[in-house]
Amino acid sequence: MRRFLLALSVVTLAFAPAHAADFNAADKADLQRISDYLNSIHTMRGGFLQVGPDGRESTGKFYILKPGKMRFDYDPPTPTLVIANGLSVVVFNTRLKTSNSYPESASPLNLLLSDNIHLARSSSIERIEHQAGELIVNARSSDQRTSSKVSIVFTDPNLELRQWTIIDAQGLATTVSLRDVQTGIDLPESAFKTTQ
Repeated sequence: MRRFLLALSVVTLAFAPAHAADFNAADKADLQRISDYLNSIHTMRGGFLQVGPDGRESTGKFYILKPGKMRFDYDPPTPTLVIANGLSVVVFNTRLKTSNSYPESASPLNLLLSDNIHLARSSSIERIEHQAGELIVNARSSDQRTSSKVSIVFTDPNLELRQWTIIDAQGLATTVSLRDVQTGIDLPESAFKTTQ
């Protein structure tokens, strides 16, 4: 579960604003297009498949309500629920009825859930790759305490967030793939309460 929280953190670190890398005009245009797409999303829900470094798979449902809120419900037998409520990220073990809380403001997760993302201005973005039907944004953590990297996959030309792969400081990869994604749907604020 800590690996999943790291995955969320690194994904959002990729969007941290700072001094931009030197991109050519086409790359800047694509990064702006991706930023506009992400900024246009205010609600999102769907399913996810997470594959850990050991090949173990976990599935579940995710929900995003911007700004600041995210929920990942894992399917049994994984006893995990992750909620970002705008102030903190809480990881629940539903079997043991325990939880760990992390301040969202101290986590880059807060930036992913922002309505104001500018990838071309981020010092974390290393490059953008063009593959058949895909744009892949490669980034590194901007946190000096970690050397994690992330590859975020979008469909192209009709942009949709599809997947991200985190490679941690030990070189271990965790991939989260999204499926059956819907945007612009109504989500209740109550789904993001962290008091159980």
